[in-house]
Amino acid sequence: MGNSRHGTRVSVWVAAVVLGSGSAVAAAEVQVDRGRVTLEISSIEAPIEIDGVMDEPAWQDALMVEIPYEIFPGENIEAPAATECRLTYDQKSFYMGCHAFDPEPNKIRAHIVDRDKAWRDDFVGIVIDTFNDERRAFEFFVNPLGVQMDLIRNDLADERNREDPTWDQIWSSAGTLTADGYVVEMAIPFTSLRFQHRPGGQTWGFALFRTYPRSLRHQFSSHPWDRNLNCSLCQADKLVGFAGVKPGRDLELNPTLTGSRVDEREELGDPELVEGDAEADAGLTARWGITPNMSILGALNPDFSQVESDAARLEVNTQFALFFEERRPFFLEGQDLFETFFRTVHTRVVADPAWGLKLTGKEQRNAVGAFVAEDEVTNILIPGSETSELTDIDEQTLTGVARYRRDVGETSALGLILTAREGDEYRSYLGGIDGLFRFTGRDSIRVQALTSSTEYPQEVIDEFGEEFMLRPGKMEDPAYFLEYEHDSRNWNGSIGYKNVGTDFRADMGFMPQVDFIEYRARLEHSWWAEEGDWFSWWELGGGVVESQNQRGDLLLRQGRLWFNLSGPLQSFVRVVPTFGQRGFEGEVYDENLVAMFFSVQPSGSFSGGLLTWIGRTIDFANAQPADQVLVEPFVDLNLGRHLQLSLSHSYQQLDVEGGRLFTANLSELRGVYQFNIRTFFRAIVQHLDVQRDPLLYEDEEDPESRDLFGQLLFSYKVNPRTVFFLGYSEGLEGNDTTDLTTMSRALFMKIGYAWVK
Repeated sequence: MGNSRHGTRVSVWVAAVVLGSGSAVAAAEVQVDRGRVTLEISSIEAPIEIDGVMDEPAWQDALMVEIPYEIFPGENIEAPAATECRLTYDQKSFYMGCHAFDPEPNKIRAHIVDRDKAWRDDFVGIVIDTFNDERRAFEFFVNPLGVQMDLIRNDLADERNREDPTWDQIWSSAGTLTADGYVVEMAIPFTSLRFQHRPGGQTWGFALFRTYPRSLRHQFSSHPWDRNLNCSLCQADKLVGFAGVKPGRDLELNPTLTGSRVDEREELGDPELVEGDAEADAGLTARWGITPNMSILGALNPDFSQVESDAARLEVNTQFALFFEERRPFFLEGQDLFETFFRTVHTRVVADPAWGLKLTGKEQRNAVGAFVAEDEVTNILIPGSETSELTDIDEQTLTGVARYRRDVGETSALGLILTAREGDEYRSYLGGIDGLFRFTGRDSIRVQALTSSTEYPQEVIDEFGEEFMLRPGKMEDPAYFLEYEHDSRNWNGSIGYKNVGTDFRADMGFMPQVDFIEYRARLEHSWWAEEGDWFSWWELGGGVVESQNQRGDLLLRQGRLWFNLSGPLQSFVRVVPTFGQRGFEGEVYDENLVAMFFSVQPSGSFSGGLLTWIGRTIDFANAQPADQVLVEPFVDLNLGRHLQLSLSHSYQQLDVEGGRLFTANLSELRGVYQFNIRTFFRAIVQHLDVQRDPLLYEDEEDPESRDLFGQLLFSYKVNPRTVFFLGYSEGLEGNDTTDLTTMSRALFMKIGYAWVK
């Protein structure tokens, strides 16, 4: 339900960048294989200017490909709007230009926003499988005003994690609204792609894609999509040509200069802020293509600051640590290669590295990735079977990760993962194998086996040893994962098994729960709209899960039903009743909750929704039954083409036998004025207020706690790495006896430049 909140992600799961088999194109077909079409692309000599106007003669000689199929909500029916695209290349770049016709051009949704933020708009683009391995692809999309969106697609990942929008490359785009629709152009340098060097030319998998958001969110493709197959890239058409083109062994230098000053108050009630010193740091990140398919990335005194703030989230009465996405460019490079079924690599663990080195690439069927970094701060997630804790130790840590993946058969793969963190008194090592085996077009098996060895420093054992069964010396244990999944047009189901040992640790990753054995099963049926239906898609499903710790004590026994509906005005409804029992601190509690989610986007100017989570649960702070009410409304507004406002609120209350335990309110307001596609000004305000009844808590608690955070940011981006940021942030805290008081104040600036050769 979290992805639904962001507008298009539900559509993206179902159809965004969905590939199909077969094609209807206005070009010569040179080969047909299993229903897929192979087209030949030719080169150009005359230049093309990327200005959103396809008036150069070179476009007339380019390969023309249409996007004639609606693949969602319709199933391979004629698209209600025509799209004509042209593809060509020279020795430096791949070019694509599209004329997206529209019978009602006044309804086109197009806004000036930051890159990777235009998913709710109309857009058109291409998916390119440059290695032709039908496992991994690059995705490039442009909205009608030229806003770029790029992703990596990993067909080996589970459905919800197949697209990684954090991947950013340097390329050119432009868009123009016309009387009959819009026109977009893009130029993708070969230095921004990776592919095998073949003297005789290339064969790439490809698909063209267009989204057409009106009352329903229509998705168009250059060829049909077979919903009865569990892979996407295996259905792509083929593009042959590119004679003489060489993958770029590019050298990119990205020097950065950062300046900051931070004033802080150590404790609430101290008389004044302690003024910090103004600091300036220079850093350098270098990227070099050491072979046509292998690149190395190094960073010295890097700036790993996070300019983008995490979305505000309630952390009251949470059982396990919350997960936050990685946003730092160094760690995002090749991130999808390090993903496994267990989350064994989560680079936000590396908090403040002094330097880093990374290698990623692919040769034939072999993909490799590795990185090493020295961290000045060592953050540790202490996992347990019923809860988790975060701590840090005051010592440097050397961190390393190595990953190898081998393509097997047509769409399967085997992998190896190794991770290590080592300090003076702290060590954590992990190793294992994983595999995805697709033995039919609808059936697959995922498997992973890991083992770990961890030694904690004495200070951590003294603080957490009793609660989390920590002890001196090596703590060693395995972890196993096995899942069978059936994925077809109407039926989807799976049966899974997990076994994670008591002493297993994935300290380089994010696994907040250990010491459990879990069995899980689910089955769901989908109904797809036919022409003339008022809805797009709906689904009924159910599932069960049971887990216990390694000593046989119940952790969770739960049944769940769900109903999903995608309807008119781009509405989405999800209802999920759950019922069962949860074990906690030696007792078993009933847990019966109903989650409901609703969102709607009737126009390009407004979207909104509501999440509720109501029912019987557990007060984890005091280990007792509780009744919960959680309500989270949100509204997103586009006021004209340049101004975006987002308002969200979270209300949570928990009632126990003695009365109201707490009431929490968390509000966030974000406003962005986008001057053009390169420049914006953003303001963020987050306010948290928690009121508690101290008499109902076992430990001492303040009757009230308040937090207020604000940030102002000016951003100018020539491309993802040539940037200028100037920002100010302030954090305030208060309680029942003290008004909101400034606890920190920061002014920061960053300049980054990308030099590419």
